[in-house]
Amino acid sequence: MKYKKIEKLDIEISSIALGTWGIGAAGWGDVKDEESIDTIRYMVDRGVNLIDTAPVYGLGHSEQIVGKALKGIRDKVFLVSKCGITRKKATGFGKDGPVRDSSPKMILQQVEESLTRLETDRLDVLLIHWPDVNTPFEETAQALKQLKQEGKIRFSGICNFENDQIDTFYETGALDFAQYQFSLLEDKWSRNLKKYADLGVATMAYGALGGGILTGAYRTMPEFASDDMRLNFYPFFRPERFEKTMSLLNVMDMIAADHNVNVGEVAINYTADLSYVSTSLVGCSKPRHAKMNCDALDWQMSDEEKQILEKAAAEIRN
Repeated sequence: MKYKKIEKLDIEISSIALGTWGIGAAGWGDVKDEESIDTIRYMVDRGVNLIDTAPVYGLGHSEQIVGKALKGIRDKVFLVSKCGITRKKATGFGKDGPVRDSSPKMILQQVEESLTRLETDRLDVLLIHWPDVNTPFEETAQALKQLKQEGKIRFSGICNFENDQIDTFYETGALDFAQYQFSLLEDKWSRNLKKYADLGVATMAYGALGGGILTGAYRTMPEFASDDMRLNFYPFFRPERFEKTMSLLNVMDMIAADHNVNVGEVAINYTADLSYVSTSLVGCSKPRHAKMNCDALDWQMSDEEKQILEKAAAEIRN
Protein backbone atom coordinates (compact mmCIF):
# COMPACT_ATOMS: atom_id res chain seq x y z
CA MET A 1 0.00 0.00 0.00
CA LYS A 2 1.14 3.53 -0.74
CA TYR A 3 0.56 6.45 1.61
CA LYS A 4 0.57 10.22 1.38
CA LYS A 5 1.70 12.54 4.13
CA ILE A 6 -0.57 15.48 4.97
CA GLU A 7 2.02 17.75 6.57
CA LYS A 8 -0.42 20.34 7.91
CA LEU A 9 -2.44 17.66 9.73
CA ASP A 10 0.58 15.49 10.64
CA ILE A 11 -1.06 12.30 9.34
CA GLU A 12 -0.45 9.69 6.64
CA ILE A 13 -3.39 8.26 4.72
CA SER A 14 -3.49 5.45 2.19
CA SER A 15 -3.55 6.50 -1.46
CA ILE A 16 -6.84 4.67 -1.88
CA ALA A 17 -9.73 4.64 0.57
CA LEU A 18 -12.85 2.54 0.84
CA GLY A 19 -16.11 4.24 -0.07
CA THR A 20 -19.17 2.53 1.43
CA TRP A 21 -22.18 4.04 -0.34
CA GLY A 22 -22.87 0.67 -1.98
CA ILE A 23 -22.46 -1.15 1.33
CA GLY A 24 -25.60 0.69 2.41
CA ALA A 25 -27.36 -1.89 0.18
CA ALA A 26 -29.92 0.54 -1.23
CA GLY A 27 -29.92 1.21 -4.94
CA TRP A 28 -26.73 -0.72 -5.69
CA GLY A 29 -27.98 -4.12 -6.79
CA ASP A 30 -27.30 -7.34 -4.89
CA VAL A 31 -25.27 -6.47 -1.79
CA LYS A 32 -24.74 -8.98 1.03
CA ASP A 33 -23.77 -7.76 4.49
CA GLU A 34 -21.33 -10.60 5.23
CA GLU A 35 -19.49 -9.95 1.96
CA SER A 36 -19.38 -6.26 2.81
CA ILE A 37 -17.80 -7.01 6.19
CA ASP A 38 -15.25 -9.30 4.55
CA THR A 39 -14.50 -6.57 2.02
CA ILE A 40 -13.83 -3.96 4.68
CA ARG A 41 -11.56 -6.28 6.64
CA TYR A 42 -9.68 -7.34 3.50
CA MET A 43 -8.91 -3.74 2.56
CA VAL A 44 -7.71 -2.93 6.07
CA ASP A 45 -5.50 -6.04 5.95
CA ARG A 46 -4.02 -4.73 2.69
CA GLY A 47 -3.14 -1.43 4.36
CA VAL A 48 -6.10 0.81 3.51
CA ASN A 49 -6.38 3.09 6.52
CA LEU A 50 -9.29 5.36 5.59
CA ILE A 51 -12.94 4.32 5.37
CA ASP A 52 -15.65 6.73 4.26
CA THR A 53 -19.33 6.37 5.13
CA ALA A 54 -22.41 8.54 5.75
CA PRO A 55 -25.75 8.43 7.60
CA VAL A 56 -27.75 8.53 4.35
CA TYR A 57 -26.07 5.47 2.84
CA GLY A 58 -28.93 3.02 3.26
CA LEU A 59 -30.40 5.23 6.00
CA GLY A 60 -27.65 4.27 8.42
CA HIS A 61 -27.13 0.69 7.23
CA SER A 62 -23.67 1.43 5.83
CA GLU A 63 -22.51 2.86 9.16
CA GLN A 64 -23.86 -0.19 11.00
CA ILE A 65 -21.96 -2.58 8.72
CA VAL A 66 -18.77 -0.53 8.97
CA GLY A 67 -19.10 -0.55 12.75
CA LYS A 68 -19.43 -4.34 12.81
CA ALA A 69 -16.47 -4.81 10.45
CA LEU A 70 -14.18 -2.59 12.51
CA LYS A 71 -14.65 -4.40 15.81
CA GLY A 72 -11.18 -5.10 17.12
CA ILE A 73 -9.44 -3.08 14.39
CA ARG A 74 -11.00 0.37 14.88
CA ASP A 75 -7.66 2.03 15.67
CA LYS A 76 -6.17 0.93 12.34
CA VAL A 77 -8.27 3.36 10.29
CA PHE A 78 -9.25 6.96 9.88
CA LEU A 79 -13.02 6.71 10.11
CA VAL A 80 -14.84 9.32 8.03
CA SER A 81 -18.56 10.03 8.19
CA LYS A 82 -20.74 12.92 7.15
CA CYS A 83 -23.64 15.07 8.25
CA GLY A 84 -26.02 17.71 6.94
CA ILE A 85 -28.26 15.47 4.80
CA THR A 86 -31.50 13.77 5.79
CA ARG A 87 -33.93 11.74 3.69
CA LYS A 88 -37.18 9.82 4.10
CA LYS A 89 -36.31 6.87 1.89
CA ALA A 90 -33.04 5.08 1.20
CA THR A 91 -33.30 5.76 -2.55
CA GLY A 92 -35.12 8.21 -4.75
CA PHE A 93 -35.00 11.87 -5.57
CA GLY A 94 -37.58 14.66 -5.73
CA LYS A 95 -39.88 14.95 -2.69
CA ASP A 96 -38.43 11.76 -1.17
CA GLY A 97 -34.86 12.74 -1.93
CA PRO A 98 -32.15 14.23 0.28
CA VAL A 99 -32.80 17.38 2.30
CA ARG A 100 -29.86 19.59 3.27
CA ASP A 101 -29.65 20.76 6.87
CA SER A 102 -26.29 21.79 8.31
CA SER A 103 -27.69 23.63 11.30
CA PRO A 104 -25.74 23.08 14.53
CA LYS A 105 -28.69 21.20 16.04
CA MET A 106 -28.79 18.73 13.13
CA ILE A 107 -25.01 18.27 13.02
CA LEU A 108 -24.79 17.48 16.74
CA GLN A 109 -27.74 15.09 16.50
CA GLN A 110 -26.40 13.25 13.48
CA VAL A 111 -22.95 12.80 15.00
CA GLU A 112 -24.45 11.14 18.09
CA GLU A 113 -26.50 8.83 15.88
CA SER A 114 -23.46 7.99 13.74
CA LEU A 115 -21.31 7.21 16.77
CA THR A 116 -23.98 4.79 18.00
CA ARG A 117 -24.30 2.99 14.66
CA LEU A 118 -20.53 2.85 14.17
CA GLU A 119 -20.02 1.61 17.75
CA THR A 120 -17.24 4.10 18.41
CA ASP A 121 -16.64 7.09 20.65
CA ARG A 122 -15.21 9.41 18.00
CA LEU A 123 -14.95 10.10 14.29
CA ASP A 124 -11.56 10.87 12.81
CA VAL A 125 -13.17 13.06 10.15
CA LEU A 126 -16.63 14.63 9.87
CA LEU A 127 -17.64 16.14 6.53
CA ILE A 128 -20.57 18.35 5.58
CA HIS A 129 -22.09 16.16 2.88
CA TRP A 130 -23.59 18.90 0.67
CA PRO A 131 -23.71 22.68 1.19
CA ASP A 132 -26.74 24.05 3.03
CA VAL A 133 -27.22 27.61 1.81
CA ASN A 134 -29.91 28.26 4.43
CA THR A 135 -27.45 27.95 7.32
CA PRO A 136 -24.55 30.41 7.59
CA PHE A 137 -21.26 28.57 7.14
CA GLU A 138 -19.94 30.26 10.29
CA GLU A 139 -22.65 28.51 12.36
CA THR A 140 -21.85 25.17 10.75
CA ALA A 141 -18.13 25.67 11.40
CA GLN A 142 -18.78 26.55 15.03
CA ALA A 143 -20.62 23.25 15.54
CA LEU A 144 -17.66 21.39 14.05
CA LYS A 145 -15.26 23.22 16.34
CA GLN A 146 -17.44 22.33 19.33
CA LEU A 147 -17.29 18.64 18.36
CA LYS A 148 -13.50 18.87 18.13
CA GLN A 149 -13.30 20.41 21.58
CA GLU A 150 -15.51 17.61 22.94
CA GLY A 151 -13.23 14.98 21.39
CA LYS A 152 -16.00 13.53 19.24
CA ILE A 153 -14.25 14.39 15.98
CA ARG A 154 -10.60 14.97 15.12
CA PHE A 155 -10.84 16.72 11.75
CA SER A 156 -13.62 18.36 9.76
CA GLY A 157 -14.33 19.35 6.18
CA ILE A 158 -16.73 19.39 3.26
CA CYS A 159 -18.00 17.52 0.23
CA ASN A 160 -19.36 18.92 -3.01
CA PHE A 161 -19.15 22.65 -2.20
CA GLU A 162 -19.17 25.12 -5.11
CA ASN A 163 -16.06 27.24 -5.65
CA ASP A 164 -17.19 30.32 -3.72
CA GLN A 165 -18.70 28.17 -0.97
CA ILE A 166 -15.50 26.27 -0.22
CA ASP A 167 -13.52 29.51 -0.33
CA THR A 168 -15.85 31.00 2.29
CA PHE A 169 -15.78 27.83 4.39
CA TYR A 170 -11.97 27.75 4.33
CA GLU A 171 -11.97 31.16 5.99
CA THR A 172 -13.83 29.72 9.00
CA GLY A 173 -10.80 27.58 9.86
CA ALA A 174 -12.79 24.33 9.81
CA LEU A 175 -11.49 22.93 6.50
CA ASP A 176 -9.12 20.01 7.10
CA PHE A 177 -10.52 17.66 4.42
CA ALA A 178 -12.21 18.35 1.07
CA GLN A 179 -14.00 15.68 -0.96
CA TYR A 180 -15.13 15.96 -4.60
CA GLN A 181 -16.13 13.70 -7.45
CA PHE A 182 -13.12 13.29 -9.71
CA SER A 183 -12.16 10.70 -12.31
CA LEU A 184 -11.05 10.35 -15.91
CA LEU A 185 -14.70 11.06 -16.77
CA GLU A 186 -15.27 13.99 -14.43
CA ASP A 187 -12.72 16.73 -13.73
CA LYS A 188 -15.04 19.65 -12.96
CA TRP A 189 -13.69 19.98 -9.44
CA SER A 190 -9.97 19.62 -10.16
CA ARG A 191 -9.56 23.35 -9.48
CA ASN A 192 -10.64 22.89 -5.88
CA LEU A 193 -8.61 19.73 -5.36
CA LYS A 194 -5.46 21.45 -6.65
CA LYS A 195 -5.99 24.72 -4.80
CA TYR A 196 -6.69 23.21 -1.40
CA ALA A 197 -4.09 20.48 -1.65
CA ASP A 198 -1.57 23.29 -2.08
CA LEU A 199 -2.97 24.89 1.09
CA GLY A 200 -2.39 21.72 3.09
CA VAL A 201 -5.95 20.38 3.06
CA ALA A 202 -6.34 16.60 2.69
CA THR A 203 -8.16 15.97 -0.58
CA MET A 204 -10.44 13.01 -1.29
CA ALA A 205 -11.53 12.13 -4.84
CA TYR A 206 -14.63 9.95 -5.08
CA GLY A 207 -16.05 8.15 -8.11
CA ALA A 208 -12.68 7.06 -9.54
CA LEU A 209 -14.45 4.18 -11.29
CA GLY A 210 -17.36 6.30 -12.52
CA GLY A 211 -19.93 4.18 -10.71
CA GLY A 212 -18.29 1.03 -12.09
CA ILE A 213 -18.24 1.89 -15.78
CA LEU A 214 -14.43 2.31 -15.76
CA THR A 215 -13.95 -1.25 -14.56
CA GLY A 216 -14.74 -2.38 -18.10
CA ALA A 217 -17.53 -4.61 -16.78
CA TYR A 218 -20.15 -2.87 -18.93
CA ARG A 219 -19.51 -3.06 -22.67
CA THR A 220 -23.19 -2.82 -23.61
CA MET A 221 -25.79 -0.60 -21.97
CA PRO A 222 -26.84 -2.28 -18.69
CA GLU A 223 -30.45 -2.52 -17.58
CA PHE A 224 -30.44 -1.18 -14.04
CA ALA A 225 -33.50 -0.93 -11.82
CA SER A 226 -35.14 2.50 -11.98
CA ASP A 227 -33.90 3.38 -8.48
CA ASP A 228 -30.32 2.23 -9.07
CA MET A 229 -27.85 4.89 -7.94
CA ARG A 230 -25.50 4.23 -10.86
CA LEU A 231 -28.26 5.32 -13.19
CA ASN A 232 -29.50 8.23 -11.12
CA PHE A 233 -26.29 9.77 -9.77
CA TYR A 234 -23.72 9.13 -12.48
CA PRO A 235 -24.49 10.35 -16.04
CA PHE A 236 -22.11 7.90 -17.70
CA PHE A 237 -24.74 5.20 -18.12
CA ARG A 238 -26.94 7.44 -20.26
CA PRO A 239 -26.76 6.61 -23.98
CA GLU A 240 -24.93 9.76 -25.10
CA ARG A 241 -22.21 9.41 -22.43
CA PHE A 242 -22.03 5.62 -22.53
CA GLU A 243 -20.86 5.43 -26.14
CA LYS A 244 -18.20 8.10 -25.57
CA THR A 245 -16.94 6.24 -22.51
CA MET A 246 -16.44 3.11 -24.59
CA SER A 247 -13.82 4.94 -26.66
CA LEU A 248 -11.90 5.79 -23.47
CA LEU A 249 -12.16 2.15 -22.37
CA ASN A 250 -10.48 1.10 -25.62
CA VAL A 251 -7.42 3.15 -24.60
CA MET A 252 -7.56 1.78 -21.07
CA ASP A 253 -7.73 -1.75 -22.48
CA MET A 254 -4.38 -1.25 -24.20
CA ILE A 255 -2.67 0.10 -21.08
CA ALA A 256 -4.15 -2.69 -18.96
CA ALA A 257 -2.91 -5.32 -21.41
CA ASP A 258 0.61 -3.87 -21.42
CA HIS A 259 0.77 -4.21 -17.63
CA ASN A 260 -1.27 -7.42 -17.38
CA VAL A 261 -3.80 -5.80 -15.02
CA ASN A 262 -7.55 -5.26 -14.89
CA VAL A 263 -8.99 -2.23 -16.67
CA GLY A 264 -10.32 -0.79 -13.42
CA GLU A 265 -6.80 -0.70 -12.05
CA VAL A 266 -5.85 1.80 -14.75
CA ALA A 267 -8.52 4.25 -13.57
CA ILE A 268 -7.56 3.88 -9.91
CA ASN A 269 -3.82 3.98 -10.54
CA TYR A 270 -4.17 7.21 -12.51
CA THR A 271 -6.30 9.05 -9.96
CA ALA A 272 -4.47 7.85 -6.86
CA ASP A 273 -1.08 8.90 -8.27
CA LEU A 274 -2.04 12.55 -8.80
CA SER A 275 -0.16 14.93 -6.53
CA TYR A 276 -3.30 16.89 -5.66
CA VAL A 277 -5.32 13.81 -4.65
CA SER A 278 -4.47 12.68 -1.13
CA THR A 279 -6.64 9.59 -1.42
CA SER A 280 -8.84 8.11 -4.14
CA LEU A 281 -12.14 6.74 -2.84
CA VAL A 282 -13.14 3.45 -4.43
CA GLY A 283 -16.42 1.79 -3.60
CA CYS A 284 -16.90 -1.95 -3.41
CA SER A 285 -18.81 -4.56 -1.44
CA LYS A 286 -17.13 -7.77 -2.60
CA PRO A 287 -13.66 -9.06 -1.66
CA ARG A 288 -12.71 -9.80 -5.29
CA HIS A 289 -13.35 -6.17 -6.19
CA ALA A 290 -11.41 -5.04 -3.13
CA LYS A 291 -8.43 -7.04 -4.35
CA MET A 292 -8.49 -5.25 -7.71
CA ASN A 293 -8.67 -1.89 -5.96
CA CYS A 294 -5.64 -2.64 -3.81
CA ASP A 295 -3.68 -4.27 -6.65
CA ALA A 296 -4.05 -1.02 -8.61
CA LEU A 297 -1.21 0.48 -6.57
CA ASP A 298 1.23 -2.38 -7.20
CA TRP A 299 2.43 -1.12 -10.58
CA GLN A 300 3.43 2.16 -12.21
CA MET A 301 2.00 3.85 -15.28
CA SER A 302 4.52 5.64 -17.50
CA ASP A 303 4.30 9.39 -18.15
CA GLU A 304 3.61 8.63 -21.81
CA GLU A 305 0.72 6.35 -20.88
CA LYS A 306 -0.71 9.01 -18.59
CA GLN A 307 -0.58 11.56 -21.40
CA ILE A 308 -2.34 9.21 -23.80
CA LEU A 309 -5.00 8.50 -21.19
CA GLU A 310 -5.52 12.16 -20.35
CA LYS A 311 -5.88 13.06 -24.03
CA ALA A 312 -8.48 10.34 -24.59
CA ALA A 313 -10.38 11.41 -21.47
CA ALA A 314 -10.34 15.09 -22.44
CA GLU A 315 -11.75 14.30 -25.87
CA ILE A 316 -14.85 12.59 -24.51
CA ARG A 317 -15.46 15.17 -21.75
CA ASN A 318 -15.64 18.01 -24.29
